[in-house]
Amino acid sequence: MAKAAFHKNQRVYVRPVGTWALIERVVPHWTKGLEEPIRVHYDCGLGREFTAEELQQEEPIPEKLRTANERWRVIRARNKWQPTEDCARHPVPGTYPVVVTGQEDWGGWRVPGAEYDLNPSRIERQARLIASGPALESLAKALVDWARRSGEEMPHDLAELAHNAQDLLTVIEKGN
Repeated sequence: MAKAAFHKNQRVYVRPVGTWALIERVVPHWTKGLEEPIRVHYDCGLGREFTAEELQQEEPIPEKLRTANERWRVIRARNKWQPTEDCARHPVPGTYPVVVTGQEDWGGWRVPGAEYDLNPSRIERQARLIASGPALESLAKALVDWARRSGEEMPHDLAELAHNAQDLLTVIEKGN
């Protein structure tokens, strides 16, 4: 007897193909006289049906690991829209900051060239602030955790800071 290990529209990794796919159909194989199917296959729209052993479900990243292992950084990209001599007032002439938020040196945050040219020092500061985001979030979480553990024993000003940190963490997690 077999029970379905996955459900329709679930994102799974298909090992034989080496790609992620959504399960389009759960296909049970029935035998007369039995109350449960003898086996279950999954149609992922890749040309054939797969067994549960060939699929792997997506594991959510635990909250603790999500921010702790993120290492955002600022890299410099070549300024393609202006020659170096036209942007001599920029902090690093001929380049602009790119905040990379993944393992590779692509993806993340960029700013349009015209906006960078209006106020390069402001954009440089924003890039450093964004790149420091995960570390600042960890600091805020540590402050809130410490405040919860210490209870009534902490000074009023420090309690106020912990409340502000909690408010910021709520905005980060849930939005406005």
